[in-house]
Amino acid sequence: MTSRRSFLSGAGLALAGGALVKRAALAAVPEAPAQSSAATLPPPPPASGRPFHPVVTLNGWSLPWRMHNGVKEFHLVAEPVVRELAPGMTANLWGYNGQSPGPTIEVVEGDRVRIFVTNRLPEHTSIHWHGQLLPNGMDGVTGVTQPGIEPGKTYVYEFVARHAGTFMYHPHADEMTQMAMGMMGFWVTHPKDPRQHAVDRDYVLLMNAYDIDPGSYTPRTNTMVDFNLWTFNSRVFPGIDHMVARTGERVRIRAGNLTMTNHPLHIHGHRFEVSCTDGGFVPPGARWPEVTTDIAVGQMRAIEFVADNPGDWAFHCHKSHHTMNAMGHAVPNLIGVDHRGVAEKINQLVPGYMTMGENGGAMGGMQMPLPENTLPMMTGDGPFGAIEMGGMFTLLKVRDGQPRGDYRDPGWYRHPAGTVAHEWTGSAPPVARAGGATSAPVPDQAAPQVRKPQGHEHH
Repeated sequence: MTSRRSFLSGAGLALAGGALVKRAALAAVPEAPAQSSAATLPPPPPASGRPFHPVVTLNGWSLPWRMHNGVKEFHLVAEPVVRELAPGMTANLWGYNGQSPGPTIEVVEGDRVRIFVTNRLPEHTSIHWHGQLLPNGMDGVTGVTQPGIEPGKTYVYEFVARHAGTFMYHPHADEMTQMAMGMMGFWVTHPKDPRQHAVDRDYVLLMNAYDIDPGSYTPRTNTMVDFNLWTFNSRVFPGIDHMVARTGERVRIRAGNLTMTNHPLHIHGHRFEVSCTDGGFVPPGARWPEVTTDIAVGQMRAIEFVADNPGDWAFHCHKSHHTMNAMGHAVPNLIGVDHRGVAEKINQLVPGYMTMGENGGAMGGMQMPLPENTLPMMTGDGPFGAIEMGGMFTLLKVRDGQPRGDYRDPGWYRHPAGTVAHEWTGSAPPVARAGGATSAPVPDQAAPQVRKPQGHEHH
C-alpha cells in the first residue's frame, strides 16, 4: 500500500526534476498559480482581455492568466497532487496546479491563447485540447503531433479559440494511467458578445471515476469496469458542494464525461434543455425538454433551465451504483436470509459484528468500523435523517432570497406548511380488484399454492 507520506516523497522527486528547467528559459513564462483547497472558488470578473461572465467550477477554480502583447497566456503544471475526495478520505492523484481536475481555463471566442505546460511527473505527458479546432501540431497526441513532454521540460501550445463552447483538456500520453490518476480539466470558450447565451449562474463539472481499495490511497490504474468511486470533479457526496440559485434565475450546468461508462444525469423539480455540446451551442429551435440526459464517454453536455421551483433538489447520475462510495462488487444478496443463530456464532469470533442485508441495503443509521482512508457506501445527513447517497450526487438549492452572485450555502429549505409528505394515520382502504371487487384479508398462515407443470418432461 502506498501511503500519503511515501507518495509525497515521490512527488518531491518529481518536483526536483521540474527544477531542471533553466531559470533563463522560464524568464518569459508566466507564473503557475496552484490551489489545494477543495472549496468552490467563484472567480472574479476578468481583470484583462475582453469581458465575459465567468463560470463556477464545482469544488474547483479558474486559472488566472496574463495578457502579453495581445495574447492570453496560461501556465499549467502537470504534477502529483493529494486530493480530498470527501472529509475523511484523500487520494494520491496526478493533476495540474495542485488539484485534480486541473483548473478551468476560460477564454473568449477569437482570443489567441498561449499555454505553457511544465511536466513535474515521473514520466512524459502531453495535453490534448478536446473539442478545439486548431492547427494539427497543437493537438497534443504524443507520437503523432508532438514528442512527449519529458519530466522537467516545458512545452508551449498556441492557437486561436475559434468558436464558443464547452471543452476539456487531458493527456494523450500513457492515458490509461494518467487519466485514471485524475489528469483532466475543463475549458470554456465564451461568446464574443457577453449577452449571447447569457445565464445568471454557470456551473462546470467533470465526471471521473477511481478504483481505490479501502485503506489505500492510490487508484488502481488497470481497472476497466469495476470502479468503486464515482466523482464530480474528483469529489464524492457528501464532499460535493451544493449548487445554489435565486428563484427565477437561468442556470447552466456544463458536464464532461472522462470515465469508462456513460452517465444519465438527472435533476429533480425542474426540466431543462441541452443547450451546448462539445461541438458548440445548439440552436434554440433544435432543443427539447428533458429531466435526464445521457452523457457518453468523452462527451460534453450543457443543460439550461429556469430555477423556478424553490427547494433542495437532487442532481445525480441515475445509475444507482454511481451514487455510492467505496463499493464492493463481490457482496452476495442476502435479502430474505435468516441470520439468527449464525450472527450469534460470528459475534463470538468477531465481537461487534453487525448483521446486514437480510432486509435490504439501507444502513439505518448504523455506524460500522472502517479501514483507514475509506468512506461509508452511503453517507450524509439531511433535515429528515440519513440521505443514503454517495458518489455522483449533490443538491441544487433554489431560494427566493438568495442574493444574486452569492454562492454561499443557504442551509436546508424551510418547507411551507402542508407541503411535506407525511405518514397517514387513518384507516387503510381495502385493496381494489379488477371489476370493482375488494379483497379479503389474507390469513397470516395461508399455505402457498403450488402448481405443478403439466405436459412437460425434462430429460
